[in-house]
Amino acid sequence: MDRSIDILLVEDSDEDAELTLRTLRKQKLTKLHRCSDGVEALEYLKGSSLPRVILLDLKLPKLNGLEVLKELKKAEPTKSIPVVVLTSSKEDRDLQAAYELGVNSYIVKPVEFDKFVTAIETLGMYWVGLNESRS
Repeated sequence: MDRSIDILLVEDSDEDAELTLRTLRKQKLTKLHRCSDGVEALEYLKGSSLPRVILLDLKLPKLNGLEVLKELKKAEPTKSIPVVVLTSSKEDRDLQAAYELGVNSYIVKPVEFDKFVTAIETLGMYWVGLNESRS
């Protein structure tokens, strides 16, 4: 399985995406790609190499994050890719639904800048630096 990108970020907020990508690049993670909606993410994964991890927002246009997660986990080429939900939703129903659909981790985006940056740094370090993934 070709893993020429490390992280696929699926995020509709330009501000959150820019901060996330900038933080990951500071960690020397440069093999990054962003999709801004669920349909774009699924299309990207059909025609591209597979990432080591997917950071997925829930509140997306066109196809929400839970729908994207459901499609990812039922498709053979993508079902083993770790998916981390990175969302502002603290709704228990979203948390439960994400885990029922096979998410690997569920993180609520911190509102404070410093905490947000620390959370993203930790995500990048763990999922790309420490976690052993199937290739």
